[in-house]
Amino acid sequence: MGNCQAVDAAALVIQHPSGKIERMYWSVTAGDIMKMNPGHYVSLIIPLPGAENHDASGNKTVRFTRVKLLRPTDTLVLGRAYRLVTSHEVMKVLRAKRQVKMNKERTETMLEDRTSELESSIQVMEHDRTIRQRSGSFSKSKTWRPSLQSISEAATAS
Repeated sequence: MGNCQAVDAAALVIQHPSGKIERMYWSVTAGDIMKMNPGHYVSLIIPLPGAENHDASGNKTVRFTRVKLLRPTDTLVLGRAYRLVTSHEVMKVLRAKRQVKMNKERTETMLEDRTSELESSIQVMEHDRTIRQRSGSFSKSKTWRPSLQSISEAATAS
């Protein structure tokens, strides 16, 4: 029985979209697997550390957070699990990522526009306040007051 486990560890596992599990006991390139399964990409299943669960029947199930698509030249490693993904699923994910990126850029652009509008309104308000302060202080300091020193009393007495 110990040998069976050693053999399983020395195999690579390919999970098909239909649920079929295929084991290979030799290294193979992702391109070879794609040739055997047209319309599919090979992806590496990246498990979460410590994310193994046991289902009701006692079998181990592994949750994964990320699936990494492999290049056709990448070599599949013994002891790892891979999944075949249809080209339709890949295109669907790429479109969703592109949409998220466009929405993020649109949001950032709107935020930048609002920020610049706010900055310009603040500048206008500060300019108006400065003008009001200058005009208020200008009118107060420049009011005319008669000065008695300008009238010569000696000239009127003679």
